[in-house]
Amino acid sequence: MNTTPDPSGDDAGSLPPSDDVRAAEYVAGVLGAQERREVQARIAGDAAFAQLVDDWERRFAPWSTGMPPAEPSPQMWPRILSRLGWDAAQPARRTLWNNAAFWRGMAGLATAAGIAAVTVLVLRAPPALQPPSTEEQAARPVTVLVRDSGTAGWIARIDPGRDKVLMVPVPSAADASGRVHELWIIPPGGAPQSLGFLSNEKAHTIAVPPPLQPLMASGATLAVTLEDQAGIPHRAPAGPVVASGDIRSI
Repeated sequence: MNTTPDPSGDDAGSLPPSDDVRAAEYVAGVLGAQERREVQARIAGDAAFAQLVDDWERRFAPWSTGMPPAEPSPQMWPRILSRLGWDAAQPARRTLWNNAAFWRGMAGLATAAGIAAVTVLVLRAPPALQPPSTEEQAARPVTVLVRDSGTAGWIARIDPGRDKVLMVPVPSAADASGRVHELWIIPPGGAPQSLGFLSNEKAHTIAVPPPLQPLMASGATLAVTLEDQAGIPHRAPAGPVVASGDIRSI
C-alpha cells in the first residue's frame, strides 16, 4: 500500500508562513491579537526579521500617497452620521472631518491598506479563509497632524512597540527659504523632543530612540516645525509649528 503523503491534501495548507509572508501580514494588519504579540516580540529580538518588517512598510507606504484624489460623494457625511447614531439632518460643523483634503489623504491610506491585504492573501494563498475576529476588523489607530488651515498635513501610525512611527504626508510644496520639516514628540507638561527629519513628499518610517519611546503615549502631542536642515535633530524647536495632533490611542 502506498503511504506516501499526498502534497495536494489538506495538510499542504497547514505549513507555517515564511518569515517574509509573516512580516507582510503584520504590516498589513491582518494578524490576530496573539499573532501580533508574537511578531512584536520577535521584532524586538530578531534584527533580520525586523528588517523584513521595515522592508514591507517601505513597499506599502508609497501606495498611500500615489492614489489619485477622490472626492467623497455628497451622501458620505450623512451616512457617517447615521452609523454613529447622530442626526443627519443637523448641519455638519466645519471641522477636519468634513474637510475634503483630509478625506483625500485618508482615502489614499485606506486604499494602501486594501492593496496590502490583497498582497498578503496572494502571497499566502491559504486553502480556506476564516472570518476575521472583531479585533482583527478594528481599524489600526492613527494620529492626524492638522495644519493651521484645518487641512491634514500628515497621518501618523505609531507602532505598538513605540519604537517607530510611520508618517504619511499629504504632499506639499517645499519651504521657499530652504528649511525642512522636523517632527517632535511633546509629553503633557513637558518639553518638545526631536524625532528627526520629516518628509513632506513621501511616506517613511522614523525610528524612535529608546529614551523617547515612553513618551509615545496617549495624551502626548506630535508636532511639526520648519527648521534649518543643519543640526537635525535639534535640542529645541526654533521655527514655526506648521502642524500638530494629539495622540489618542496606540
